[in-house]
Formats: sequence, structure tokens, C-alpha cells
Amino acid sequence: MSKISLSVGTREAGPQAPVEYEIPREVVAEAIVNAVAHRDYTSNGSVQVMLFSDRLEVWNPGSLPPSLTLEKLRVAHGSVPCNPLLAEPMYLTRYIERMGTGTGDMIRRCVEAGLPEPEFAVTDGFQTIVHRARAVGLGETREETREETREDTSTKILSLISTDPSISMENMARRIGITQKGIEWQIRKLKDSGRLERVGPKKGGYWKIIGNADE
Repeated sequence: MSKISLSVGTREAGPQAPVEYEIPREVVAEAIVNAVAHRDYTSNGSVQVMLFSDRLEVWNPGSLPPSLTLEKLRVAHGSVPCNPLLAEPMYLTRYIERMGTGTGDMIRRCVEAGLPEPEFAVTDGFQTIVHRARAVGLGETREETREETREDTSTKILSLISTDPSISMENMARRIGITQKGIEWQIRKLKDSGRLERVGPKKGGYWKIIGNADE
């Protein structure tokens, strides 16, 4: 059986050793909670959590409600619980949110961890696929993979800005296919590293690339 690896640090900064999981715990928890909360309880099928050498799959019997599509799951969307009586106590105990931000948070956390964005599919049920770091490239360390993923997103952001300096972060998120929170995080990193600055007010201003966007 395959296992999810984790990295345990030292107690240099405090009494508790920091732990970094190969797949963020919040991503795994969100996938499982969604499967339990939104499954079709008229089906005899079970929620399945399957760990492979290159991915984690969470499957549940059921489908998306008519108002949602796979594309809408990747952006901010309304919350449409399939099982309202179950969703309510899970919300009160903070396992789920009403705002439909769970799948977007999964995407953002995977990007920040250097993993490919998770995939969502509807086949004979609803399926969430989270790719593992070891599947991205043999011989690469996890940190190298993470940096490459972040750099690729940064390059896409700079490319969009070079074409349209006044582009909004909401538009960037839609064009690149990640959440706006993920874009905001990348923008902060670019500004901190001196590669990007904001000129003028938040509304009506524009982005200025420092140096060559291709560097």
C-alpha cells in the first residue's frame, strides 16, 4: 500500500516540531468531507479513498447539482448542498463552509505546495484527483518541483501584465485557471522579490514589471 510521506522539522523555533505533508492535510480533508456531504445516499455505493503512487483519488456515488459545472468548481461559486440536513451540522462544526470556497481552496493550497492543480470529474460518480509530488518528475526534489510550479505561474502572470498592465487579479485568475487568492499570493511574492510593482490606486492604477518579464 502506498503511503503519503511527510517531512518533520526541528524544534528550533518552538517546542513543537513543524510537520509538512506531501499533500496538504486541508486538501485531503476537504476532498473527503465533500464526498461525504454531497454523495447520493440513495445509492448503495460507498465513499472510496484510494492512494496510488502518483495520485490520491476520492470517489463518491453522485453527481453535481444542475446549477454547477466542473468549470464553476474552479472559481468562486455558490454553495449548493446535495444533502442540506447533513450539510447544516457539518457547517456548524466547521467541517464545511456555506460559501462554496472549498474546491478553490484545494486548488490554491496545491499550487502553494508545488503540486499540480487537483482535477474534478463526473463518471459513474464524482471524483477528485490530487496528484502527488513524486509523479511530477523523477529525480526532482519536492522543493524543486514546488519552485518550478510557482515560477510557471509567475511567468504566466507577468506575461498577462506585459500585454495588459491594467489587468485585474480577478481576470488573471480566470485566464490562468487558479483562484484569486492564489493570484494574490503570487503577486505578493513578485512584489517582494522586486519583479513587480503597483503604480497608482488599486482601482485605476496599473502594474509595472521591473526588468525583463522573460527573466
